[in-house]
Amino acid sequence: MIWTILLIVQGILILFILVSKRSRSEKEPPLDKGVIPWLGHALEFGRDASKFLTRMKVKHGDIFTVRVAGRYVTVLLDPSSYDAVIEDSVSLDFTRYAQVLMDRIFSLRLPHHNPAVEKAMMKQHFEGESLSCLSSTMHCHLQSLLLQACHNQTDWNTDGLFSFCYSLLFRAGYLTHFEGEQKSNRTDPIAVYAEYRKFDNLLTKMARTMLKPEEKRTAHSVRVRLWDLLAPAGLGKGSGSSTWLRCYRHLLQEEGADEETQRRALLLQLWATQGNVGPAAFWLLGFLLTNPEAMRAVKKEFSKISGQDSAQCPLLDRLQHTPVFDSALEETLRLSAAPFITREVVQAKTLHMADGQEYKLRSGDRVCLFPFISPQMDPEIHQEPQRFKYDRFLNQEGSVKKDFFKGGRRLKYYTMPWGAGTNGCVGKLSECSLWLCDPEAQMPEVNSSRYGFGMLQPEGDLAIRYKPRRSH
Repeated sequence: MIWTILLIVQGILILFILVSKRSRSEKEPPLDKGVIPWLGHALEFGRDASKFLTRMKVKHGDIFTVRVAGRYVTVLLDPSSYDAVIEDSVSLDFTRYAQVLMDRIFSLRLPHHNPAVEKAMMKQHFEGESLSCLSSTMHCHLQSLLLQACHNQTDWNTDGLFSFCYSLLFRAGYLTHFEGEQKSNRTDPIAVYAEYRKFDNLLTKMARTMLKPEEKRTAHSVRVRLWDLLAPAGLGKGSGSSTWLRCYRHLLQEEGADEETQRRALLLQLWATQGNVGPAAFWLLGFLLTNPEAMRAVKKEFSKISGQDSAQCPLLDRLQHTPVFDSALEETLRLSAAPFITREVVQAKTLHMADGQEYKLRSGDRVCLFPFISPQMDPEIHQEPQRFKYDRFLNQEGSVKKDFFKGGRRLKYYTMPWGAGTNGCVGKLSECSLWLCDPEAQMPEVNSSRYGFGMLQPEGDLAIRYKPRRSH
């Protein structure tokens, strides 16, 4: 028996040696394989990607290749060179890795799915007049949920800010996007949120295939429960049901997706539409509450808007021009949005850097951009990058600031909170009076395992007290 075990161990070691033989070729980026065969830097990468990649940047510069669980990932951290990756759809592919994550996280496979067709369909429902309608519906749901949360409108309620924001905005967003305006036969948003939070807590481990046996069972049961809860969404034919979901289901049907696959795809859309909103609101309100000067500036701007004639210009229209608030929001996202932009190298490519350097990328590798490190936390671009400055994106006269530089070059990308795309902020309304329980409280630390997955989440919370604002 002991000899059998020794032979197996020896075979594994030989295999590790064989797969670890890669060396850096001419004109390739610096190669850092780590000390652990096959695994490489996977543990450090998963534990705190920002800290690890910052260390690699100091060691190797703006481009380098690291080994992560048997895969080789070239990391690019020069924002002036990002377009060389983002705009190449021939040598680099977005969908392959996205399909890997869909399978790992959502147990979803869409072999005939066309992302471009989906994007065009979504654009019709999340821009212009459609977006205004969604904002109005979201506003109504927020008011209703706040009234439900406050049994006595004169007494203060207490909660953690993250818990408050995530729960409130998730439920309002769910009702807006998945239930539309229908009043009957609704799925309880509280039940959906409770199951979703269990799912969300395991999301990064699912993506990295690092679930323990008990966590695997929990992840499976939570997914099944969410599929069941989301099953009725988008099936209604009345005007009150969610129009975009009906169109999305129709698109999936045309691509050959059965009912079970559609349910799984709805969980993907639930995460895509609601997963970042609550955490973003937490960071924004948290930074404002812990920075009195910023709070005063935003309140002053909103007070001017509230005083305008509502008959001539509805409130939601007036909220389209809020440069101070927009700067505070942009600064919040700079500090708290940390997605990876990942591509598969499907054919060998020479990457032309902005400084004139050229590097060869191997077919079969991955390329990863991490804008959180640069441009967002780059001290050459943003002075005191760790500090919240609500007016960072304002010029001295109050106009929007768009000119940021690195190495003497004006940057196209000076912050990239949503990766390579753009998103709108649905709703800019403050519906309640909200204060810190401890006026001297500071923002909690970041959960470092969330780097790479959109909005960051905190370790801990901020204790708050709140009650609805009195309507006039």
